[in-house]
Amino acid sequence: MQNVTVVDHPLVQHKLTIMRDKETSIAGFRVLLREIAHLLCYEVTRDLELEMISIKTPLETIEAPTLKGKKLVFASILRAGNGLLDGMLDLVPAARVAHIGIYRDHETLQPVEYYFKAPADIADRLVIVVDPMLATANSAIAAIERLKQRGANNLRFLCLLAAPEGVQKFNEAHPDVPVFTAAIDSHLNEKGYIVPGLGDAGDRMYGTR
Repeated sequence: MQNVTVVDHPLVQHKLTIMRDKETSIAGFRVLLREIAHLLCYEVTRDLELEMISIKTPLETIEAPTLKGKKLVFASILRAGNGLLDGMLDLVPAARVAHIGIYRDHETLQPVEYYFKAPADIADRLVIVVDPMLATANSAIAAIERLKQRGANNLRFLCLLAAPEGVQKFNEAHPDVPVFTAAIDSHLNEKGYIVPGLGDAGDRMYGTR
């Protein structure tokens, strides 16, 4: 798959296996999603640019590296995206946050937007869009399009699981946006769910159906 990074770290794969298990509790699923978000955040931010600044340690003054430029924006596709968002904010608490309310019509599988709020200067920041599943990719594509309309021009997409069909469709729509995921599964079923997958991430996180 072009333009896709699969994060195959052993801890990521171990936690993902537990999350796939239908016997994993709601509380356990939430904790694991937050923990795996930490690990995925390391990978999606691996190449952030640094600059040297002068600081005083208890012993002497040194030149030390710090993040360069404006703070990141994490853009969560509601509602399931918040599961990844919380873990990523643990690592980058100063990041700005955008919320994109999109749900998938279960009849047409098309995205329906109901909410959008983002920082005004989003054009000047790296935007990392988060959603646990890249299935049909319709919601992800719509979210990226909405962010681009607001001026975002440096974007990455982070998910927990992806389907080959979704990756292909997303790459065709947004070839300039790299995808980071913990796994690319077999296929989509007739209802647009990733197989073998882990079910509906939002339902498993919040105990809904």
